[in-house]
Formats: sequence, structure tokens, C-alpha cells
Amino acid sequence: MRVAAALVLLSLVPAPALAAAAKPPSGEILLRAAGCVTCHSDTDNKGAMLAGGRALRTDFGTLYTPNITPDARTGIGNWRLEDFRRALREGVSPGGEHYYPAFPYTSYTRLSDKDIELMWNYLRTVKPVFAEDRPHELKWYVRMRRLIAAWKWVFFSQGTFTPDVKYSISWNRGAYLVEAVAHCGECHTPRNLAGALKRDRRFAGTGQGPDGAIVPNITPDRRTGIGRWSRRDVADYLASGAKPDGDYAGDIMAEFIDSGLTYLSASDRNAIAEYVQSLSPVENAVGKSNKSRKQKGDFEF
Repeated sequence: MRVAAALVLLSLVPAPALAAAAKPPSGEILLRAAGCVTCHSDTDNKGAMLAGGRALRTDFGTLYTPNITPDARTGIGNWRLEDFRRALREGVSPGGEHYYPAFPYTSYTRLSDKDIELMWNYLRTVKPVFAEDRPHELKWYVRMRRLIAAWKWVFFSQGTFTPDVKYSISWNRGAYLVEAVAHCGECHTPRNLAGALKRDRRFAGTGQGPDGAIVPNITPDRRTGIGRWSRRDVADYLASGAKPDGDYAGDIMAEFIDSGLTYLSASDRNAIAEYVQSLSPVENAVGKSNKSRKQKGDFEF
């Protein structure tokens, strides 16, 4: 009787919800989907995976990503799990320095304890690489890290992701992946003069993305966003970079797909598509790019 009752209950749960919860991703997959491999690997200069050195050009100057391999001298080999959690949740280093928000702790703060621990455990297995961090090249008025504390007080809200009971398990899974793990809004949302996200324009795209790239509108606006894309179009794009019109993602987004999003399960990519399609449409034309998958500077969705 108990087995029969359990089967009846399972039959009442929508299939997408079961699929979304079927197989949690490993620490490596989470790390990849979080963009860590993309940002912390200087592939253009044949740098080792996660050894840092990649240039991130912003309106405030150029930042160079740090070495996050477990090398004790130049990486994070002397960190503890609590140090890693504090960096992701609070944007603070083991030494108490504030991180610049180019490191998207403003989204990572929503990560679950379990996922942070999985990511940390995977990082401990990565081959240590001796690679000293390169100093940032920033404009004079943003060089004092203590000013970031004031920035956080105004623009940063700390706290883990809370599921919305009004929506399905798969929708909430997609929300968690978009808002916390893949931090899509960090690139697809325009920023104000202080470098903070314009919350009323969430996911509406910007002409001032990484390295000055045009980052498209991914709200379901039918004229300027992806409102004409089907859920399968979005999920397939996240797996391969192929768009419904036969074109492909540009270099920056293509790299994020190839080194990150493609590693997610099909159910997780479907969950992301479900969540993105539920966003409020925002009309915001941010321009087009004709660059191909092999060229630089294109962040097309």
C-alpha cells in the first residue's frame, strides 16, 4: 500500500519538476556554470585553467582575475571553506579586504551552503599552478578598497536564494541558476554611474558590457528581446550557442557556453529557459552585432 501511495503521489508531480530535481550537478559543473573557468582562465595567452590573469576591462579601468588554483603561495591553497564562503557571500577576502563588484558576489551571495561546499571541494582537486596575480589598473578614484564598503551599504543586499512557493520546482530551479549561479543579470543588465545594476531594467541588455561589448536584451519582449524564441530555442542555445536563425553566439558568450553552460544537464537548461521566459518584458534595443562565433567582442544571446 505504501508503495502504491508513493507512486500515486509521484504521478501528480509535473514531469519537469521531477527532472529539475533528478540529478544535482557536481562541484565542477557548478563552478563552470558560475563562470569561474571562463573568468579565471587567461585562454587568450594560453594561461592554465583557473590560474587567473584574464583582463576585465570596465569603465573604471582594467581588473585582472586572480589565481584560484590551490597553490599555497599564489593561489587559494591556504584558504578554508569559510574563507571561500565569505568571499562568495560577502565579497570579502580572508584578509578582510573588500572585493570589487566585478567579482559578482552580488549574485553569488544567493548560493546555497551545499553548492558552495561542492564548488570548494572541486577546487581542492584542481592542479595547483604558481601564477602571481597581476595588479589592477584602475582609475585613481576607485583604487581605495575601503570605499567599496560604502558602495555595498548602498547597493549590495546579502542573502541566500529563497524559493517562491507560487511557482514550480523547475521554475525555482531556473531562478536559482539564473540569479545565483550563472549570474546572468550581472552582464545583461545596464549599470548606473556607480557601477550598480539598474534594477528596473533587469536583463534588458546594455551597450556597455564586458570589454565594451553589446550585451543583448534577454527579456521576452517580442521586438527587442527574445520574445519570439521558444523554450526549446533558449535551452538549445545554452547547450550549443546556436540561435534560431542559424547564427551562433559571439566569442564572449560562446566561451561562457563552451566552458560552462553546456555542462549543465538538459533539465537545468530547460529550467533556465522557463525562468527567463517568465521575466517581465522590457523594451530596450541595444544594437546588433554581425560578428561571428570566432570573433571577439560579441556577447549576443
